[in-house]
Amino acid sequence: MRDKKTVLVTGATSGIGKATAELLATKGFNLIVCGRREERLQQLKAELGKHTQVHSLQFDVRDRDAVQKAVESLPSSFATIDVLINNAGNAHGLDTIDQGSLDDWDAMLDINVKGLLYISKAILPQMVERQSGHIINIGSTAGKEVYPKGNVYCASKHAVDAINQGMRMDLNAHGIRVGAVNPGLVETEFSDVRFKGDSNKAEKVYQGFQPLKAEDIADIIHFVITRPYHVNIADLVVMPTAQASSTIVKKEL
Repeated sequence: MRDKKTVLVTGATSGIGKATAELLATKGFNLIVCGRREERLQQLKAELGKHTQVHSLQFDVRDRDAVQKAVESLPSSFATIDVLINNAGNAHGLDTIDQGSLDDWDAMLDINVKGLLYISKAILPQMVERQSGHIINIGSTAGKEVYPKGNVYCASKHAVDAINQGMRMDLNAHGIRVGAVNPGLVETEFSDVRFKGDSNKAEKVYQGFQPLKAEDIADIIHFVITRPYHVNIADLVVMPTAQASSTIVKKEL
């Protein structure tokens, strides 16, 4: 029996993914960190390597061939993946549906939905064969409700919510745990990406209240994956205390 479980984290070079990898590295897990940015991956690998065994995979989750080749390239010491954390995701733009960018729509659906499916498809056969495994899908409160100008981003996260439920049903016969963590407002690079590098707009999103931190979500993910195997946290929504919904946030002006 292996001494440590192996966790694969997509989108590991920033935000929730990075915080999760950093925490799990100190908690007795081996890590496979995945991302598009090679320099960041190598920096993260060096940092985490002080605590545990780490392997990095550089690929874009939108490229299904690259995803499959990356998983197939894993050395034997990392080939058995106990936990998959589907964290890679993004938001592009905040426009009304009539003003929306087709490129933005493609990016969100390709990464948030298809990318999640591609990596899951590549890893599921081994979990099915072992009749064990754990998948955590990082969703959003945007997958539970829709807000003005959220249209396609909300649609992509509603899809994640549906996929999470469908996975849990389809994989039940194989003893595989499936659950989602759905954060509200978390202060990460999320808004910088959404507003295409406009830091003034991004900063305003988190002003006047205390948002969640990436470390808060990492702590929750660690809790979820360390429950006894008969316990599956199927669907968890977490928001900062100041947030009541996507459109109701108590801010001190």
